Amino acid sequence: MSVNERATRTLREILQNPGNDLCADCGAPDPGWGSCSLGVFICLDCSGIHRNIPDISKVKSLNLSHWEDHEVKFMAENGNKLMKSKYEATVPVYYYKPTRKDCQVLREQWIRAKYERKEFSEPGQSFAYEEGMYGILMKRGRDNGQFLSRRFVLSEREGTLKYFTKYDAREPKAILKVDTINATFQPEKIGHPNGLQITYLKDYSTRNIFVYHDNGKEIVDWFNSIRAVQLHYLKVAFPGATDGELIPRLTRNFLKEGYMEKTGPRQTEGFKKRWFTLDHRRLMYFKDPLDAFAKGEVFLGNKDHGYSVTTGLPAGTYCNGAWQHGITIGTPDRCFLFTCETESDQQDWLKHFSDVMSAQMSPQEYTMEALFKHRPG
Repeated sequence: MSVNERATRTLREILQNPGNDLCADCGAPDPGWGSCSLGVFICLDCSGIHRNIPDISKVKSLNLSHWEDHEVKFMAENGNKLMKSKYEATVPVYYYKPTRKDCQVLREQWIRAKYERKEFSEPGQSFAYEEGMYGILMKRGRDNGQFLSRRFVLSEREGTLKYFTKYDAREPKAILKVDTINATFQPEKIGHPNGLQITYLKDYSTRNIFVYHDNGKEIVDWFNSIRAVQLHYLKVAFPGATDGELIPRLTRNFLKEGYMEKTGPRQTEGFKKRWFTLDHRRLMYFKDPLDAFAKGEVFLGNKDHGYSVTTGLPAGTYCNGAWQHGITIGTPDRCFLFTCETESDQQDWLKHFSDVMSAQMSPQEYTMEALFKHRPG
């Protein structure tokens, strides 16, 4: 057996230790790479980010690279569990820990924050973004689609996010209450690797704001600052709730987005292609993915309260579109008819709709349902 074969076999044995079977940074299973300077096992995608910080992390393939004996010994003495206790010792509860499904900027800044800036290694560390932020973000114009610099102010004390059309303007263009905000990274949709979509409620309807910052750390700091301010607001509003109960109510990724065709309320109109966003119990549809306002929204309640989803369309439905894979959503007020381009897309939407309708509703979701029923037509 060669030296490298022996090293590979030993590394495979070390991988069996608790915590080493998942990537130390994103949780992906079966990591095939290791940082021989940090002592962690990581996946292929995260290894690419580690290569961008060569002064901190030296990465090697577990199968293809040559490992020195002292490097193998270092991996055995450390490993993911021990290194997490060191580099993630003081991660704030609101801080978003990315998964393998998250975009590059979230994963890169998480890795840099841990190992390069060592933000979470020292006890009692304070974070500049903990009580809010202010600064310039590039914001997409609602009508012309151009990105222009706008001043944003996020205030923990006021529980608001404001933006101003001019840097020295005294009155904000809009005031967003943090309890109605969601924020999710959308680099492909926005066309920028640091693109962030912020949604909020305005006059009972969902409004979209699309922003970015060229500095990856800056935009991720804004994202986590929104989460920090939201958690502060929720702790004041619900003083008896635990962090575990409140964290799921901070920013969240959309369950699914994509195109479907839909018909109107009389179900005699032609089917039209629309962009759909499923944000937990709110199904919103837009003419274009970057529209500021939804053309309409559907609230998806619990299946025991008059909500249902079925495959196909009602008999006799006039279907003029090219897409034939139908979905029917029933609510206490009316039915909504959709068609998907492919059967796999139809089945994916059906699964998400069914999962949402099977979940029990929280008191806040009952309040949201009431708002949907009583909002102006």
